[in-house]
Amino acid sequence: MKYRYILFLVIIGLLYSCKPELDEFSPSQGSADFSTYVALGNSLTAGYADGALYLSGQENSYPNILAKQFQKAGGGSFSLPLMPNEDGIGISITPQGMALTTKLILGFKTDCLDKTSLAPIQLVENPDQLELFGQLTAPVAGPVNNFGVYGAKSVHLLAPGYGDPAGLVTPIPTANPYYVRFASSAISTILGDAISTLPTFFTLWIGNNDVLGYALSGGIGDTITTPFWFGAYMKTIIETLNATGAKGAVANIPSVTSIPFFNTIPYNALELKVQAQVDALNGAYAPYNQLMELNGLPYRINFNLGYNPMVIFDNGMPLPPEYAQYKFRQITTNEIILLSTPQDSIKCAGWGSQVPIGDQYILTESEILEINNAINGYNETIKGLATQYNLALVDANSALITLQGGIVSDGITLTSTYITGNAFSLDGVHLTPIGNAYIANLFVAAINSKYSAKLPTVSLTNYQSVILP
Repeated sequence: MKYRYILFLVIIGLLYSCKPELDEFSPSQGSADFSTYVALGNSLTAGYADGALYLSGQENSYPNILAKQFQKAGGGSFSLPLMPNEDGIGISITPQGMALTTKLILGFKTDCLDKTSLAPIQLVENPDQLELFGQLTAPVAGPVNNFGVYGAKSVHLLAPGYGDPAGLVTPIPTANPYYVRFASSAISTILGDAISTLPTFFTLWIGNNDVLGYALSGGIGDTITTPFWFGAYMKTIIETLNATGAKGAVANIPSVTSIPFFNTIPYNALELKVQAQVDALNGAYAPYNQLMELNGLPYRINFNLGYNPMVIFDNGMPLPPEYAQYKFRQITTNEIILLSTPQDSIKCAGWGSQVPIGDQYILTESEILEINNAINGYNETIKGLATQYNLALVDANSALITLQGGIVSDGITLTSTYITGNAFSLDGVHLTPIGNAYIANLFVAAINSKYSAKLPTVSLTNYQSVILP
């Protein structure tokens, strides 16, 4: 019995001696200093989502999520220029001009065929424009740490007067109401205000709008910043930040085709179920086909039962001036129909079949090439400047391309699928809280690698996607 007792003690001792030692994770900042963190950028930095800037969207912006991780490694407080409520304020372009809107939510909507289904709708229909303008431009007490401004291009970070209230009422506005809210003066710049906080660390994600405005308008409502000028603006921005002694992380520009606004409506969304309808359309386009053949051009419009390519306007078609009214054709597989295309017009007004879809709703192959060339140029510049100034580089472009095929993180599947993909909000451009947490983790990984920091990643399970009614 005595020997059995001794044997038992020996076994217990062996078990304890073999117990693995757990290496406790202790957050640290490495060679970085997170005590005063500022974020510079555009709507993606601001927390704009669902077509508007609103309170919880700002609180779930990737910089605010990131700041909480910094605080676990010595980071300081992080202040936001918060909106007054959850209604939000967005800007939309209508046939009558610019209008202020509230955020999008999922609600029940009845279409032109009298079918009711879930769809994005305005939280407040026909909101009071003066009331929203007053809310949007009401000053916010500073200082702030998040300098993300909806609509800002790279040049706007350097533009004096971009926050001047008087610049909102000039014939051609020179100011941005989202910056007017928290600009330190009428002549201040976004970069200057950020520098005035004496940052020890910064994140910079700017340049999306340098090409996105052109893309969102179907190539007719804006111009693309040339890679040369983008490079000049970015060099000035990063040189100025670097001169403060702050370290930082800079993100590159995602391809527009990786976001739902540009990949939700398929090129062949026109479904024809009745042969008589097919025959009628083909008969109507027979003179068009003969004209194209006569001019030695390859364009033909033909329909079949099933799904067909949409008919679109294309002002770039090489037709003689006297045939200008025939500058329409069927869309190709490499071209894009924008999410802004009115679906009721396709369903009930013959858009895409009897009536060509307008230029403002289409990106043609030549326009897509312009966009891609610009983004590639921007990203080469960003990579070069990150190397030159020894900054962490966040490859947001590759990450969002990967998202198209889907990823699983913390048991949550993220894709770029509109509404159900978890990552993108109802405007099809900006991110959900889960999407922002995903971006924050990209920054964490890049910062940890560059500065030998030990920042914990964010659990995506703590954040929401699109909210169902």
